Amino acid sequence: MRLKLLFLVAVLTVSLSLQAGTEAVATEKPSFSASQTVQLVAVVDAMDREALTVTLKGPEGNTHVVQLEPDSYNIDKIEVGDKVDVEYVQHMSIEVFANDGMEPGGGMMAAKARNKEGETPAGMEVITAVETAVVEDINIEANTFKLRWPGDVIKEYEAQNPENLKKADVGDLVVTTYTEALAMSLQEIPAE
Repeated sequence: MRLKLLFLVAVLTVSLSLQAGTEAVATEKPSFSASQTVQLVAVVDAMDREALTVTLKGPEGNTHVVQLEPDSYNIDKIEVGDKVDVEYVQHMSIEVFANDGMEPGGGMMAAKARNKEGETPAGMEVITAVETAVVEDINIEANTFKLRWPGDVIKEYEAQNPENLKKADVGDLVVTTYTEALAMSLQEIPAE
């Protein structure tokens, strides 16, 4: 049985393009979604059973310290030199909706999973953050728009796709979703 390491991360680094116009006919609101996946095999470079940390070394020689949960099962099976399957995924989406008076806000949720007692060591963590903003201004001539984030923070952005500025309206709600997850799985341990 092979264990896998999954890490999903969505990065909120893409500028959002919006549209405006009181005379515009009803059109589809802008949206954007992107994902990235990296799969690799890492090697256990160091193990500190007291501190519950495992240092993994990737194929490029880079290292990453993983903090294990206090109630992790079968960590006594992990040894320096063991191989760990890793999958890393990032996902981000931005969607614009007509707004009926909602104010900016945000929230986050996380979930963790781990192997059962007697199984090969493995674990996964997923974190999703959702944040909303309200379109405060759209300037088609300057190719910019302003969003009001939680705490009444207003930021100006340049539209990546100027055509999207024609598809949104001042007052629209912008929903950004960012997901990141990490799962590790020790490769099958040979029978003794």
